[in-house]
Order: sequence, then C-alpha cells, then structure tokens
Amino acid sequence: MNVHDSERMAGLLEDAGYVPFDGGVADVVVFNTCAVRENADNKLYGNLGELKQVKAAHPGMQIAVGGCLAQKDRETIVRKAPWVDAVFGTTM
Repeated sequence: MNVHDSERMAGLLEDAGYVPFDGGVADVVVFNTCAVRENADNKLYGNLGELKQVKAAHPGMQIAVGGCLAQKDRETIVRKAPWVDAVFGTTM
C-alpha cells in the first residue's frame, strides 16, 4: 500500500548520499507505516523492539518511523520506543 511513498523516501535518501542496505548494521532505518493494515502497529513495535538492542550496540544508528500510523500514533510510538529518533506523518 505504501510502495509509492517508500520509493519516494528511498529516492530522497539516495539523493542525499545514502545507499541501500547490503548487510551488517544499517546507519539509518526508516519504517513507512500504514494505519489501514491489520496488526500494523504490532508489527511495527515488534520490529522496533528487535532494533532496540542493535541501536544500543551502535549508538550512531538512526531510526525513523513515518507514514499514516506514525502520524496517528506519534505519542504512543515516542512513549513505547524512546530509542526512535524521528516520527513523521504523511502531511506537513
């Protein structure tokens, strides 16, 4: 559902000099969320939970959560996953 938005974000990151992940530990991880998908929030928090220890071992890693679920649940994401560096929605 978010293919177009994800491709746009990937293009913007590549334009800024980032390259797609090819193994090891990523410097930047961006989740593009969707509030329409069933269990999207559970999947998001599961993935963020897995990254908590990775980020603790690699403090320079940046984690961002975007999309309509992030817009709707910004405060919850910040409260449940304080290791997330940025939360952004679909509108400015």
